[in-house]
Amino acid sequence: MKHESQSPKDVDVFASQFAALGSEHRLSVLRTLVRAGPEGLTIGALGERCGITGSTLTHHMKILAAAGLVTQEKQGRSIICAAAEYDVMRALSDYLLSECCADCAEGEGHNHG
Repeated sequence: MKHESQSPKDVDVFASQFAALGSEHRLSVLRTLVRAGPEGLTIGALGERCGITGSTLTHHMKILAAAGLVTQEKQGRSIICAAAEYDVMRALSDYLLSECCADCAEGEGHNHG
């Protein structure tokens, strides 16, 4: 299932998203938010569930948000809720799989998806 080529801008965006996921802590934060569902979690609950709190969690959330992988709802100066951006993650996954097996010879039995 070969898709049209990605523009250089798209590739830059995907590269920054992968870079944001290049930390064990950020990956843990994102997986925790994915498990929580579309309503997300309060920052306190997120920190408790993934074992990261305070300025460290703030740092990781800032990077994930800049990459578009999470959203944050603010109330005053405090972040009260965070949620995963499922459409963005789906696009990132689709990017990886869009040309799956495109260079395989027909009939080699590769069937992904």
